[in-house]
Amino acid sequence: MTARAAPSQASPATPPGHRLLLVEDSETQALELRLQLEAQGFAVQRCATAEAALDLLNTDLPDLVVADHHLPGMNGDEFTRQMRLSLRTRALPVVMLTSARNGERHGFESGADAYVEKSADRDLLVLRIRALLRERKSSATEGPSGAAFRRGRVLVVDGSATYRAFFTGLLTQEGHTVVAAADRSAALAALDEPGAGFDCVTLDLVGSAYDGIALCTEIAERRMMAPEGGGNAFPLVGMAGDKPDKSLLVAAFAAGADDVVSKADGEVLAMRVRGLVRRRLLEEDNRRISGEFGDRERAVERARAEAEAAAARAALADALEQANRDLEDANRKLTEAQAKLVQAAKMASLGELVAGIAHEINNPLAFILAHQGTVERLLGELQPPEAPEGRRALTKARDRVGSMRLGLTRIQELVLNLRKFSRLDEGERGLVNVPEAIETVLALIQHKLGTRIHVERDFSGRAEISCTPALLNQVVMNILGNAADAIHGEGTITVSTYSDAETDMIRISDTGPGIPEDLREKIFEPFFTTKPVGSGTGLGLAIAYSVVQAHSGSLTVETAPGGGASFVIGIPRQPAPV
Repeated sequence: MTARAAPSQASPATPPGHRLLLVEDSETQALELRLQLEAQGFAVQRCATAEAALDLLNTDLPDLVVADHHLPGMNGDEFTRQMRLSLRTRALPVVMLTSARNGERHGFESGADAYVEKSADRDLLVLRIRALLRERKSSATEGPSGAAFRRGRVLVVDGSATYRAFFTGLLTQEGHTVVAAADRSAALAALDEPGAGFDCVTLDLVGSAYDGIALCTEIAERRMMAPEGGGNAFPLVGMAGDKPDKSLLVAAFAAGADDVVSKADGEVLAMRVRGLVRRRLLEEDNRRISGEFGDRERAVERARAEAEAAAARAALADALEQANRDLEDANRKLTEAQAKLVQAAKMASLGELVAGIAHEINNPLAFILAHQGTVERLLGELQPPEAPEGRRALTKARDRVGSMRLGLTRIQELVLNLRKFSRLDEGERGLVNVPEAIETVLALIQHKLGTRIHVERDFSGRAEISCTPALLNQVVMNILGNAADAIHGEGTITVSTYSDAETDMIRISDTGPGIPEDLREKIFEPFFTTKPVGSGTGLGLAIAYSVVQAHSGSLTVETAPGGGASFVIGIPRQPAPV
């Protein structure tokens, strides 16, 4: 191991606060490197394996990582690749320590930013670490780019036309945009061109066309003088002979170079430029992402402040809004109560009127039926006369009396249905025959059905349920009446009953146009109707809904299989009255 050089041979002292992570499994070499780096002002933390280093990077992020290539378990190459997979560590500078013959290529291909042979002078390690930290500090001031992807821009400064053409072609094959300069004036003009924004500058340090170290100093000063980096905080790579001596390396790093590579090996130069440009673009992308997160956080803060201001303004109007809501609720309840009272009074009056009419009709009807039977019996006992005219008259009289009997029987059935319907004011629960009640309602609205509407019946449910007569008389009549009004022309109404363990259901479906989805929540509101003015009050379904609710039941509307409306009345199962 080469002895450590005196600190005076290295570049100026490192500013305090730079923290390094050393990944080295050898206790002896780790101790030697740690003492060397701490003597130069670095704070050093050491891990013996790459796995331990990755665990540490999850919680603590240093300014730079120095890693040995040969490590137990995961080697230095794979360790660097793992770091480049994470957004948190992919732009973190990595110096690879290697003793391999092609260590330089291995280090760059894995994603390392610089390599140092273990047998090299320790001052060179310090110089490379300081150059990477200086580059990282200057690039941290750049603004984020709005572009999602862009090519790297490289400036090649070389006095030799042959080398300029060779390096330009080599870097262009890497996918970079290359600008070549032959002398000092051309190089400075390219740097001063508006919007140049180079990602890397390569400079021949030993050519005869200009003073390489002086131009390196001048370019580094321009990079530092740009306001907030100005997009010009590019890495500066010096090119020298096959094996540059230490004095040239120290002078180049002191002049501002971030690295010095052999001019004789173009492949190494291409890999070095590739690594520098890649890390610069990664840092730029990190800043862009961080900027987007910052913009989002600021937007969230602005939105929160605006929301708080809006809440403060809204608080002033809360009392008035609450009063308005209370007034609307009270008005709605009053309207519903009024509608219920009006409908209840109407139905009570109708029940009394129907009961009275049925009673008044029933007495003379019974008298007429009795005498019709007597006349029909006597006509049947008469012997047919011998004259043809007499026989025809007797036959006609018998036919007419029979027709009278059919008409009187029809009137008797209507009176009976009216007497059943007049029980609307009965409020006590009892066993009600469902098919009989539905047939009663169908008989009363037969004038609406006529011959154009066919009624299908399927009484599969329980024949008797416990409820008030109003449930099956009033509710079923309102729904059947609406179904008949909804069908224009010929159609079908299907009335079915079915039961499960807890509920008895009555489903009334029609083949009308159905109810639009946006109106289904409104059809049970008082005074809401889709019928023309003067054709409906909008109270039928509202009263039906209230009556079903009074039975703790449910009244819903669905789309019928044929496309019309389907109303489902659900009545909770009640124990039979004792």
